Amino acid sequence: MKNFIFDIDGTLLDTEAMYMKSLQAVLHERGIDREYAELVTTFGIPSREALVRLGIADIDDVLAAWGPRTAQYRESVKVYAGVKPALTALRKAGAHLGIMTSKQQFEYERDVTAEGLDTEMSIAVVAEDVAHGKPEPDGILLAMQRLGAKPAETVYVGDTAYDALASKAAGVTFGFAAWNGRQPRDFTPDVRFATPQAMLKLM
Repeated sequence: MKNFIFDIDGTLLDTEAMYMKSLQAVLHERGIDREYAELVTTFGIPSREALVRLGIADIDDVLAAWGPRTAQYRESVKVYAGVKPALTALRKAGAHLGIMTSKQQFEYERDVTAEGLDTEMSIAVVAEDVAHGKPEPDGILLAMQRLGAKPAETVYVGDTAYDALASKAAGVTFGFAAWNGRQPRDFTPDVRFATPQAMLKLM
């Protein structure tokens, strides 16, 4: 593999608490009390679908409040252990690195740029760049185009069924970021990375 394209949430960054605690607070203000354990079952899937699965009625209102509320929990975000040195090692070994995320540009800057991970990346594809998000392949295809990458030499590293489906549709290898401590749900990855450093074995 010569090209590594990354998801962000649950892959490079542990953002679970930021998203789940902010959602819990927004719902509570609307008289809806849900346990954290229930909310976290939707972590990693698009926000609108998460609210549908949770049976939330006024989805647009909750979505409008949820995004801004995450800023109050930004201090809980952490880069997963070993990610930064692994990215540096991949790049120094000749790999081309990029990001393809469902995050909007402001979220990318708030989370990725703020943690200094953008300096390891050659390109980034955010929500505003594509007409269709995951599980459609648009984002991965655009990322490969920007990297000048071939599908057979590319791995998309993520943590959800949406990532797996998008990878398959784009014809690339899907690598599961098992360093996040979670188990795959509803999908089987092509390769499982127990640690970030394990990615180097694919080169």
